[in-house]
Amino acid sequence: MPTKRAYTSTILQRALSRLAYTAPAMKLTRTSCLLSLVAFCSIAMLAQNSFTVGTATAAPGQKATGTLEIPAGVDAAASIPVVVVRGSKPGPVLALVSGAHGTEYASIIALEKVIQSLDPAQVSGTVIILPLVNIASFEQKVPHVNPVDGKSMNRFYPGKQDGTQTERVSYVITKQVVERCDYLVDYHGGDIDENLRPYSYWPKSGDAKHDAITRDMVLAFGLDHVIVWSDRPKDPAASRYLDNTANTRGKPAIAVEAGYSGTVQTDDVALLANGTLSLMRYLKMLPGSPAMVEHPVWLGKVDTVASDQPGIFYPLVQRGTYVETGMKIGYVTDYFGKTIYEAHAPTAGVVLYICGVPSMKKGDTVANIGEITTNP
Repeated sequence: MPTKRAYTSTILQRALSRLAYTAPAMKLTRTSCLLSLVAFCSIAMLAQNSFTVGTATAAPGQKATGTLEIPAGVDAAASIPVVVVRGSKPGPVLALVSGAHGTEYASIIALEKVIQSLDPAQVSGTVIILPLVNIASFEQKVPHVNPVDGKSMNRFYPGKQDGTQTERVSYVITKQVVERCDYLVDYHGGDIDENLRPYSYWPKSGDAKHDAITRDMVLAFGLDHVIVWSDRPKDPAASRYLDNTANTRGKPAIAVEAGYSGTVQTDDVALLANGTLSLMRYLKMLPGSPAMVEHPVWLGKVDTVASDQPGIFYPLVQRGTYVETGMKIGYVTDYFGKTIYEAHAPTAGVVLYICGVPSMKKGDTVANIGEITTNP
């Protein structure tokens, strides 16, 4: 019996010893599992709250850079820079796009300034920025078109997945930017041959609620001359222009223009950069109040004057000049100095832009003149 008690005591001691060893281990295991679960949930929540466009992914309070990759098709692939600013507070998604025409430099530089100035800690919502869509135009200094396929990169929306490079880029921007934003601004300016004064477009659709928002957007942006654009395509499948692609999908969008003749003037860059921040204040994406235009000049129609002769062009008016019907605004000579064409204003209005270079082909635009209206 004493032997049996000793044996039993030994077994009990071993069990207690094993239990004493196992209990901390079990506690450690439970703690590790709990920490793993917390980490997993944190990662899941971070992924859920992050925002991705192309290769750029930003969590709340972050600014991320990346690219929109456009696969090769009938012509070369493309890689478009993209920035995502994910605010620390909830809010709408605003898309800012420039450089569809790669030599409209002021608008491109303006968005570069905006990228640097936005602090995610101050932003409510998310900002998607494409500062330069037409890389080939920018690098090769080719105005108006994408030199890869010879097409304007603001005329082929909503794009085609199997089209040329311009159409494929337009398709990807439609899918990854337009369809995911709540508001959009398309930035332009005077190309190399366009001596342009700043203005914006109010795309009047006939939908009173939508039009009230876009009207406020152009006034909040701050450019004091506004073209009332009422004849944009209504079909989302044939929207043509970037801002119209957003508007036909129920996302309020405007287009803005500043900069002239391929220059980067401080005042033009400031108009576009500061206008962006003012618009963000209107949308409650930044603290503060917007600087609304109090007395806009509404332009109800834009008349284009085109040359019927090739030669050397001489302007007689500057951008922003107010002209009367019939006023001579420029002329074209042959290569020996003989005048072969005179350009006259077809109506009274303001010169929105006039050709800024001597080169002139038959059919080229001499000037665009905006007719002032008091009833937009």
